[in-house]
Amino acid sequence: MHSCCAAPVGIFDSGLGGLSVLRAVRAHLPAEPLVYVADSSYAPYGERDDDFIAERTLAIGEWLASQGAKALVVACNTATAQSIALVRARMTIPLVGVEPGIKPAAIASRSRTVGVLATQSTLRSARFQALLERHAAGCRVLCQPGHGLVQAVERGEVDSPELLALLRGYLQPMLDAGADTLVLGCTHYPFLDAAIRSIVGDRMTLVDTGAAVARQLQRVLDERALRAGPSADGSAAPVRFCSTGEGGLLRALSAALLNVEAPVEHVRIPSRRAACTGSRAA
Repeated sequence: MHSCCAAPVGIFDSGLGGLSVLRAVRAHLPAEPLVYVADSSYAPYGERDDDFIAERTLAIGEWLASQGAKALVVACNTATAQSIALVRARMTIPLVGVEPGIKPAAIASRSRTVGVLATQSTLRSARFQALLERHAAGCRVLCQPGHGLVQAVERGEVDSPELLALLRGYLQPMLDAGADTLVLGCTHYPFLDAAIRSIVGDRMTLVDTGAAVARQLQRVLDERALRAGPSADGSAAPVRFCSTGEGGLLRALSAALLNVEAPVEHVRIPSRRAACTGSRAA
């Protein structure tokens, strides 16, 4: 096995949402050691401007490369939509991004009406508009910015009456319009799966792209002969958790969702605009 195969895969998100992608990667590629960065000091990205998002994505990507990462998963729809082309051009390691599952949703929809829940930044991006044109030309697509949802997940609030009221306001108009498919266009939103189900029941198919990202990562690693071999005892490879903010909730969520008990390192990853802007509470 090449020594580079034993290097970790870097995964990052603006906060905790990328844990839904990490969960899928770990299930699909258990032998891969992982380094996860939550940029919680600057979450949510969906309310930031495009240049800020691009700078943070590049800074964190370069930091992960400096930690020995052999590939980078941008586990944030907003960061992928706004900056993956720029970051891919600037970095030497391969990148895998996430994007809303418009294509599988359009294929699955029988009513030809698809709901999309995503951040405002993702919805306004050229990359998202291109996805609609390419895969959803024959569908009516109802796009809803999920204001407040990322912050709720970052607080660990996934079933409060306030959250359910917020979600109902976003989802009921889609149901009324006949949408039978819902695209979860932010990696935080799979953590709201039970809350969404309590509102839509079985009237909507939920489309989450975590498994598709894991399969694409496997293809990228295999193409470059970077995939790790299985451990001698068949155990899953270690995960290293890092956060630019307070790591308590990241540790709690990784234990609850991934069954991984691990410390969270506090890391400083400077970027020009972030230094000027300062952190903003999620």
